[in-house]
Amino acid sequence: MTNEQIRPATAADVPAVRAVTDAAYHPYVERIGVVPQPMEADHAADVAAGRVFVTGEPVTGLVVVEARADHLFLDSIAVHPDAHGQGVGRRLLRFVDAHARALALPEVRLYTNAMMWENQEIYPKYGYEIVERRVDGPYDRIHYRKRLD
Repeated sequence: MTNEQIRPATAADVPAVRAVTDAAYHPYVERIGVVPQPMEADHAADVAAGRVFVTGEPVTGLVVVEARADHLFLDSIAVHPDAHGQGVGRRLLRFVDAHARALALPEVRLYTNAMMWENQEIYPKYGYEIVERRVDGPYDRIHYRKRLD
């Protein structure tokens, strides 16, 4: 199970992408006081644009990425709570690094809500450094980057 491939999502995956995203982010709704942005994303449009990669059968984890001029933006990473502790997130983060390298992009950037303190423990373990903390509307975000060598 831990060696499941990561593949581009297809239109048939959209319901699973929505379900995994909602399951992963729902616990934060009460804590941060707003619906996390990934829960409000247009999953069908993201999948159609080739920005979503999934793993598991059924889908247990996913990333939403966007290639930008000088970096790969990790818009969302979601692992279904039932799959926590199985290495799904670690494999997805490694995939993001490899995807950025394949696109010849020198770094990965992401942000997380300041109230999602679990993430603030995870990202530095994978080589991410804090760039800034910034409030965007109702979201208090910590921005990270990881330079790829």
